[in-house]
Formats: sequence, C-alpha cells, structure tokens
Amino acid sequence: MKKVLVSLAVLSVLTGLGVQAAVERGYISVNTTANTEIAPDVAEISFAVQTTDNKSMQKATQTNKEISDKVFAELKSMINTQNGDFIKTSDFNASPLYSYVNSKRVFEKYQVSNRVIVHTKSIENVGKMIDSAITAGATNVDNLTFSVSSYDKQCNDLITIAADKARTRAGIIAKATGSNLDGIRTFDTSCSTNNYNNQRFYMAKNMMADVAETASSMAGGISISDGVIKINANVNATYFVK
Repeated sequence: MKKVLVSLAVLSVLTGLGVQAAVERGYISVNTTANTEIAPDVAEISFAVQTTDNKSMQKATQTNKEISDKVFAELKSMINTQNGDFIKTSDFNASPLYSYVNSKRVFEKYQVSNRVIVHTKSIENVGKMIDSAITAGATNVDNLTFSVSSYDKQCNDLITIAADKARTRAGIIAKATGSNLDGIRTFDTSCSTNNYNNQRFYMAKNMMADVAETASSMAGGISISDGVIKINANVNATYFVK
C-alpha cells in the first residue's frame, strides 16, 4: 500500500510539472498596422424638416408632410437607384412645446419634425442635392458623411498585409533570440476608418433664404469637398517559440 501511495504521489508531481511546462511556453507578441487612403464613392445626407403651429397639431403635421414630400420628390429625381442609391424618411416626431413662466408650464406651440435621408454614389451631385432640398423647404442639413463602398475588400487586403508583417516581425525577433516560431498563441484583428472630411451642417430656419439664394447663384450648387477616407487595419498577434 505504501508503494502505491508513493507512486501516485510521484505521478501527481510529474503531471503537475507537465501542466506547468505547457502553461509556461515561451511566446513573442507583436503589433502591426497597414493603412491606405482612398477617395470616397458614397455619400449620405440627412435633411430635417421641422414645422410648427400655435393652434393645431394637425395643421403642423399636414404642413410637414407637404414639405417632406416635396423634398423627397426633388431628391428622388437626382439619385440613381440602379446604382444602389436610395432615399428614405425616418425619425418622425410630433409633440407640444411648453415653456415655464414663474414656475408654471405654459403651452407655446405644436412642433412636428421629420427626416429625409439620401444614400448616393453620385457624389458629384451632393452640392446640388443640398441646394435643391433647402429650396424645397428642408429646415436643416443635419449630417453629411462620405464612405467607401469597397470597405470590406480594402479592410481584408490590409489585414492580410498586416498579418504578413506580424509573422515576419515575430520571426525576426525569434531569430535574434535564438529560437523559432512554433504556432500561434493568439491573433486579434481590427479595421477602422478615419474620414478626413466628415462634414456636419446645422442650418437654422431663418438662414434658409440666404443659403438658398447663395447656392442658387453657384453654377454647380453648394461647393462640397469629399476629401479622402483613411482605412486602418491592426493586428495583435502572439506566437509560441521553441
């Protein structure tokens, strides 16, 4: 019985050492990046239509619908649906507005807001679209963003480049330390964009006439610069060494 117990104890120690050895395998960690700059080929513009009425929610809603339909129709005539362009409405909201006088809530007016969003590859028409929407009655141009339709392909290509760099760098480090790579321990990737010219616009309703007049006097509508999109890929890799 004593021999059996001793054998079990020795086996337990050896097993523990084996687990510890596996856990303590040497490894090398590297971080690499790859990036590119590309001209955007997609634009998304968000237009807001806001209407108010002091007496009737129904009238504010009807006025909003008429203006929104007009803005929608103007923009729809300028997009190419066969090229993937589309237009939609969103974020409809209708509510009474109140102010406080001497700590007492006082009704002011009814306010209705709606949003018309354009997604288009006809970037050359963005200035004209903004011009037309303002002329048709849009009260705000809330947001204008540019992007790249080939983002996934660009990202995959960059990750491939960064991964190759990671293995090469890890191999150089391993050689310098007298060891060899022996498999992947961890491998994490990410991809992101940095739009150099992500433009936002906030146009108050009382500015509409001046802006529309200025835009109409320009041959091509409002001048818009789409800039470039920078796509960044990052690889964090850990390799076992032996």
